[in-house]
Amino acid sequence: MTGALLAVMSVLSLTAPGFVAHSCAAQRGAAAQRGAPAAPDPSQALGDALTAACRQDQTAFASHLTSDNAQAYRALPEEQRLAMLRRFALLEDTGKPLLSALDGHTVVRCEASGMTSEMHFGPTEVHENLAFIAVTVPQGGPNQVEGQSVRFGLIRESGEWKVLSVGLLLLDLPALARQWEAGDIQSRERNIVNALRTIAKALKSYQTAYGKLPEGLDELGPPEQGGISPESAGLLDPDLATGAGGGYEFRYSIVPAGGEDESERDKAAGFTLAATPIKYGKDGRLSFFLDASGTLRSADKNGAVATVDDPRDAREGLQP
Repeated sequence: MTGALLAVMSVLSLTAPGFVAHSCAAQRGAAAQRGAPAAPDPSQALGDALTAACRQDQTAFASHLTSDNAQAYRALPEEQRLAMLRRFALLEDTGKPLLSALDGHTVVRCEASGMTSEMHFGPTEVHENLAFIAVTVPQGGPNQVEGQSVRFGLIRESGEWKVLSVGLLLLDLPALARQWEAGDIQSRERNIVNALRTIAKALKSYQTAYGKLPEGLDELGPPEQGGISPESAGLLDPDLATGAGGGYEFRYSIVPAGGEDESERDKAAGFTLAATPIKYGKDGRLSFFLDASGTLRSADKNGAVATVDDPRDAREGLQP
C-alpha cells in the first residue's frame, strides 16, 4: 500500500519526542465530562475518505483533504485525480464500498470488477490536533489480518479531521501537481525526440525512393486517394505531416550539397529538423535540433528555435 501511494512528497516524523497517545474513546469521555460536544472520530473521517476513493467520488474525496491539498486536488487534470483515488482504494475501477467492524475497529472493503481490496484499521492515537491510524491490508484472504501495514495521519482543521499523511510521508498535493506537470513535460519531450527521428527516417526513405528530398513535410503524408506519389509519399502519419504534433511545431530545411550535377546534388542533399514548444512551459521547455547525420541537440531557449550551435542532447545515441 505504501508503494502504491507514490503521490506523497515530504517526510513527516511520527515519533517526535514527548508524543503521547490517547484513544478516541478517552477523548470523547473527557469532553463529555466537561459538557463539551464529542470530538469527531478520526477513524470515521479516514473511512469516509477511503469510501470516497473506492467510489471514485472526486468531490467527496477532496472534502477529506486539508484545504490546500483539496484546492490543489481539484486543479489536477481528471486522469491524475482518478489516479490518486485508485492508489487509495488499491483498485483500478469504480467500486462498491462496504464499511464494517472487526474487534471494535473499522474495516473498509471495496469491490470492483471482481476484485476486492480490504483495509483493517488499528487503534486510533490522538495527540491534540493530530491523529494516527494504522491500516493493514490483509494477505491471503479476507479473514487474515496479517499483511502490509501503513499509518495514516490526520489533522483537525476547522473542527473536522482531514487526511494529512500516509506512512511517514506528508501529503503535499501542490508539490505533487508541480511534479506531475514536470513529469508530463519530460514525457512529452521524449515523444518529440522520437517524432523527430521518425520524420528524419521518412525523409531519408523519400530521398532514396525519389532521388531528392521533399519540398515540405506535407509531401511525406498519406495520399487522400489513389496510390503514393512524390506529392503524397505515405511515409508519415497525417499529424506529423502537418508540421506539428504533441504540443510542438516542426521546422524542416534542406541543406544543399555541392557539385555540378543537379541529380547528384539532390541525392546528396542534407536536411535539418527543429522542434519548438507551441506553448513554452506548458507543452515543453526544451527546443530540439536534428540533422541528417542523426546528431540531436537541445536547449531551453524560452520557446525559440534550437540551432546547430546548441549542445548535444544525451538522447542522441539512437540514429534515425
